[in-house]
Amino acid sequence: MDRLNFNVVQQFWTIAKSYWSGDEKWQARGLLLGVVLLLLAYTGLSVVLNNKRGVLISALSAKDESRFWETVIIFIAVLVIYAPLLAGYTYLRDRLSLQWRKWLTHRFVDSYFRDRSYYNLHISGTEIDNPDQRISEDVRSFTQESLTFLLRLVESVLSTIAFSSVLWGISKPLVLFLVLYALIGTLVTTVVFGKPLVRLNFEQLKKEANLRFGLVRIRENAEAIAFYQGEERESNQVKQRFFDVFENVKRLLVWELNLNVLTNAYEFIPFILPALVVAPAIFAGEMEVGKVSEAQGAFVRVFFSLNVVVARFQQLSTFGAGINRLYTFAEFLERTESNQEQPKIQTVEAERLAVEHLSLQTPNYKRTLVEDLSLELAAGQGLLVMGPSGCGKSSLLRAIAGLWDSGTGTIIRPESNQILFLPQRPYMVLGTLRDQLLYPNTHLEVDDEHLKQVLEQVNLAGLEERFGGFDAQEDWADVLSLGEQQRLTFARLLLNKPNYAILDEATSALDLDNEERLYQHLQAKGTTFLSVGHRATLANYHQSLLELSQDKTWQIKQPVTLVEEQPELLELPSTT
Repeated sequence: MDRLNFNVVQQFWTIAKSYWSGDEKWQARGLLLGVVLLLLAYTGLSVVLNNKRGVLISALSAKDESRFWETVIIFIAVLVIYAPLLAGYTYLRDRLSLQWRKWLTHRFVDSYFRDRSYYNLHISGTEIDNPDQRISEDVRSFTQESLTFLLRLVESVLSTIAFSSVLWGISKPLVLFLVLYALIGTLVTTVVFGKPLVRLNFEQLKKEANLRFGLVRIRENAEAIAFYQGEERESNQVKQRFFDVFENVKRLLVWELNLNVLTNAYEFIPFILPALVVAPAIFAGEMEVGKVSEAQGAFVRVFFSLNVVVARFQQLSTFGAGINRLYTFAEFLERTESNQEQPKIQTVEAERLAVEHLSLQTPNYKRTLVEDLSLELAAGQGLLVMGPSGCGKSSLLRAIAGLWDSGTGTIIRPESNQILFLPQRPYMVLGTLRDQLLYPNTHLEVDDEHLKQVLEQVNLAGLEERFGGFDAQEDWADVLSLGEQQRLTFARLLLNKPNYAILDEATSALDLDNEERLYQHLQAKGTTFLSVGHRATLANYHQSLLELSQDKTWQIKQPVTLVEEQPELLELPSTT
């Protein structure tokens, strides 16, 4: 998007129409009707106040005391009504904006998590950056700015109609000149400043988001950076991202300077022109002096109503850039499945776990990882998947979990709520220690005594006492070591009691004793499990072994066979 054009209007309506015609349409339309009615009322009162201001000056000029005080009383009475009307209008407008933002945020969040769109966005290689900013900042800007501008247009139309009648009664040429003047200003501003300002504002949103994202990554990976002593590199990268922001803002400021020079000169004329037009009639005694103030007030209101594009052009260019970012994001989330011509792995739900003639490819279909794999995991048994790095071990787990469907063949698996996945790097949720243990089913009712027993089973006895109880809140990814996090995720498994478990290097940070203890608990529960790992000691806890190769081939062995053939694998690699 590099210019302000009708595509922006189409994109805007694509995003907006669902709210105004959806399940909350009557509440939305009711609030909008209330806003418009208040707008009508206070616009009418504005005309009255403008007229009485002119009458006040005329009364003072004529030294008509009774007329002066009568006008003062009317002015104050109208003002008493006008002030709360204007405040009520602002409140209802902002409340409608807030309701709209809530609805639109929920819609984007639902779409973001539906069918794992957040994950598909991560692996798709799309140019859609910083979805967090689009959901938070761009949605907020969209609802606030669109309502503000829409109501500003309505107000402009009402003000133009109301105050033009006042001007028409004072000077007809003044009205004609005003319309022509506003149209020329709008045309010049749009043609000259439209393309560069919209492009620069679009880039500004992107570069600011990149800077914020870089700073967040440093916070999340502080320990790793410290271990590598990567401060200089990270500092330079942050400075470079800020330099990009800085340079773009410099270019933006130059264009804004030129725009401000034009608009400041352009908007000065209305303050002097009415006096020039009505001066001859006043000097001739054909018109009261107060008509100058009345004409000037009406002229300014009509001018700024017609001049809405010029006056708010900078905000409109930023708003247009935000609409495009939000539209492309919504388009991605709601897009029908791409690569329809490409083959897809079929998933069948059943009370067993098996794959039939599975050929697995990467999501972009550029590489085949496994060819024609068929196997079935017996209930209550364990399958160990091993092989060199890059042969597709973790990719196979992604396919079984339903994250990847690129390829051919069939995966037969139970419902998702019967499977629990334990990754090498556990996911620590935001919340209490109780939330960590029960995730993803944090609604489960489990008493503290049982939670303590489970912590003892995974060799984390007394963990709750270290942090002040199960309701303590911490940054768990920071305060727990990787080994403690892995044991905690095994506690999740023992508490959630799934029928199936998938473990991807889930004990890589543990010593052999802890690894043995955890797998023994898993076997005692009768859980059917599939593990990916490199340690040969894992063979002790599995009944079968799937060995993958770099050349896409595979073979199923008895675990003991691998130990006998490669006893050196019993030695653990050194870890920190």
